[in-house]
Amino acid sequence: MARKRPKGVVGVGWACFASAMLGRTEHVPMSKDYPDTMVRRTSFEAGGGLGWRISALESPRGQPAPWKIVVVTGSPSWAEYWAPVLAALPQDREMIVVDRPGFGASEPADHVPDLEVQALALSPLLQAAPGQKILLVGQSYGAAIATLMARRYGRRVRGLVLLSGYYGEPGPTARWLLDTGGKALGLIPRDLRNAVLEVTGQPEQLGNVRRALSELRTPIHLIHGDRDDFAPLDAAERLMAGIKARHSIRLTRVEGADHFINDGPTDRLLAALDACVPQPRRWLPLLRWPALPRPDLAALWARLRADPSRRWTSVAATRETA
Repeated sequence: MARKRPKGVVGVGWACFASAMLGRTEHVPMSKDYPDTMVRRTSFEAGGGLGWRISALESPRGQPAPWKIVVVTGSPSWAEYWAPVLAALPQDREMIVVDRPGFGASEPADHVPDLEVQALALSPLLQAAPGQKILLVGQSYGAAIATLMARRYGRRVRGLVLLSGYYGEPGPTARWLLDTGGKALGLIPRDLRNAVLEVTGQPEQLGNVRRALSELRTPIHLIHGDRDDFAPLDAAERLMAGIKARHSIRLTRVEGADHFINDGPTDRLLAALDACVPQPRRWLPLLRWPALPRPDLAALWARLRADPSRRWTSVAATRETA
């Protein structure tokens, strides 16, 4: 039975303190909750020759699933909070959820303020098996990073999901976190400090994110809770209203959900993600021309031989006299 992890900004903040005091990189290691056949820890080399080792959780499969769901988490970035979702995933889906650079078990130790550098570092996540399709999910602060990844590697991504996306306009809870954390940067744990630093520096980079959204050829889906007090829904709607996207932007409003939709019922989130998977095109049946009557060529040739004066008579006229 999986144990419950702290929920909400305050709960995650306390988990950061508890992990730091115990010398761990995650609040509760996955080995205590799920077998490796359901959820396992993995790692990969960061893209762009950055030299970092990036840690992630994945759902192992004997054969590559038709769809690979790549999740770029928020801030603080702990993949373990997605473990129940990974464990509940159907066999025709696989998922990998990353500890972003500067968080959890990932390198470097310091925060990485540049969104483009993070997108480059996480680019190996978009490698897929032959024939496999990718649904890219950006959660909270990770939504902006996933957007830049989708622009850079658009041919690999079949759909972009912005889950509880944060775009520089904090709600009351986020504002409290940033104000309080900013006054105590020297006292708070690494993950919490890195979160405050990177979120504070995000607004000046959003112009590039807006341009990326307008250039994407990938379908865009917004999934947002209507009670999100960290990244308000109306802030995301205002941002998207100013984007002239190549595709229509689909919004799924999750009733009663706060910022941490992945902490809610897993079936609700999985259903929302599954609705973002493009369905196979159903072509209209080919039109069939009505069958035309075939002339009796043998009879026609016999008549022509018998009466040479009818040699230039049309086929239709020949049928009428037959």
